[in-house]
Amino acid sequence: MQRYDKYTDSQLAGLLKKGDRDAFTAIYERFFGVLYIHAFNRLKNKDEAKDAIQDLFIRLWNKRDSVDFTNLSNYLYTAVRNAVMNVISHKAVESKYISALPQSIVIADCITDHRLRERQLSEIISKEIELLPPKMREVFQLSRFHNLSHKEIAEQLGISEQSVRSHVKNALKILRVRLGLVLYLVLLISR
Repeated sequence: MQRYDKYTDSQLAGLLKKGDRDAFTAIYERFFGVLYIHAFNRLKNKDEAKDAIQDLFIRLWNKRDSVDFTNLSNYLYTAVRNAVMNVISHKAVESKYISALPQSIVIADCITDHRLRERQLSEIISKEIELLPPKMREVFQLSRFHNLSHKEIAEQLGISEQSVRSHVKNALKILRVRLGLVLYLVLLISR
């Protein structure tokens, strides 16, 4: 992944068109922050801004071979502007629909929906953790699920504390990239 940091936007766009997943990840890491701020400034809602950006990147990956990336940053800013407009118009329709429903139905639906999403999310996180390399997975699980300190994990596994730190850091980085898109898909599918 290191070598992608040095590529220009045009080079990354070219690699993305060829289906290069690492180039996509590099584009995601390069642009997510600024696009999120741009979306948040318009929507004033963290979750909606994140959802809009995640949706943008899902569409970017799905349409990578048919999109003209003459200027990647312009394409992404235009796409996020359109995504924000879609969120705003969707909220207006949703608000109109919800205000027409009896309040008890809306509350019951929200609780059921929340429990379903929570269960789906838990299953997805577990599956993604299982896909981590064995040693990284073991260190991550001891750290996060058994609440062991880095020192305790190092002693238990006979490795250095620095190795433990590296495993945890790398696991979080992998999960952040994988789950960022996956979580959005779960939310999108369950709507």
